[in-house]
Amino acid sequence: MKPENDFFTDVYDVVRQIPKGRATSYGAIAAYLGAKRGARMVGWAMGNSFTQYELPAHRVVNKQGELSARHLFETPTTMQERLESEGVVVKDDRIQNWNECFWDPEKELN
Repeated sequence: MKPENDFFTDVYDVVRQIPKGRATSYGAIAAYLGAKRGARMVGWAMGNSFTQYELPAHRVVNKQGELSARHLFETPTTMQERLESEGVVVKDDRIQNWNECFWDPEKELN
């Protein structure tokens, strides 16, 4: 696995490529980066990402499509509001059309 700073940079590079109206999971990003069991590390990277402007962090959720990092945004509803502004349907802090919205970097970036 790469040193933490390189890994975080790679995570941010992937996140910047998630299209509007789509979302991915921590685990999908980790798998794409060759760290199949590195979802938690991606979570740490995303937790540090709020100093990174122009990073669509709202498009990264857990493997069930839950907005697990909503508490890290400006308000508890910011993540949902940003996703909904892109056409993503969110109810009870979960993406409702998860199978349709899921963006798999292993398929999309290869």
